[in-house]
Amino acid sequence: MKNRIKKILIGIGIVFVLVASFVTIKDEVFYWLFSDSSAGEGGQATLCSEAGNVALLKIHGGIVNYKLDSLETQPEYADTVSSENIVADLEMIENNDAIKAIIVEIDSPGGIGVAGEEIMNSLLKSSKPVTAVIRERAWSAGYMVASAADIIFASRMSEVGSIGVTMSYLDNSKKNKIEGITYNQLSTGKFKDTGNPDKDLTAEEKDILMASLKKTHQIFVEYIAKNRNMDIKAVEKIADGNSFIAQDAKDLGLIDEIGDLSSAKDWLINQLGIEPAVCIYE
Repeated sequence: MKNRIKKILIGIGIVFVLVASFVTIKDEVFYWLFSDSSAGEGGQATLCSEAGNVALLKIHGGIVNYKLDSLETQPEYADTVSSENIVADLEMIENNDAIKAIIVEIDSPGGIGVAGEEIMNSLLKSSKPVTAVIRERAWSAGYMVASAADIIFASRMSEVGSIGVTMSYLDNSKKNKIEGITYNQLSTGKFKDTGNPDKDLTAEEKDILMASLKKTHQIFVEYIAKNRNMDIKAVEKIADGNSFIAQDAKDLGLIDEIGDLSSAKDWLINQLGIEPAVCIYE
């Protein structure tokens, strides 16, 4: 249990940016760290601006850095959540004395490494108890976020983990040659267009990218080991991109309990001695 729980008991009386230029999400060049729920009984929940003492934050979909201006101009971001928005919400929650705890509900395939890192760090800085509830899945950057919680719940059929980093992309160079399309390289440095899908990836370029991926992977492993109080060798052993069904994840130390939102509320009752009134922060 973290010190912030002790503080609140007293208070209430009881990736990473890689050096390549084409790191994006979904159907773009690279895939990065990838591989609606009810808030209360009967799906009823108030907004935290109106009432409530437990804030529910939803991490649904791919995790990206920036809030969206318009889905009409950025339809590829329809099923995403931004760290910019979530971190801003967490700052408001921290300054809201009425909110005594946070529940983070996660259903995410992962996302941008830096975005997951930003949310994780914001949760770790919170002075309020944090519980994570994993719905269908918490993969990769989604699990990075979950690891920052004081306790993690997951349903029996939830998928957890997928610790790893990927930077795979489609190589169009052979197709272009067949179609008579020529790639003209105009760069001031020989590595400036590394990863461009319209050119072959050289062995030297691949070595450079793999070196960066391995460093990012190690940072990810270190975060999980620290956040979950696990031996780093144990994390390295399972950090192969695989995901685990909830009971296996619990046996490995990736989650704490099999449960759902009601389980998280019961935990808060036992830990804080308060009756949770869950509200949605948006």
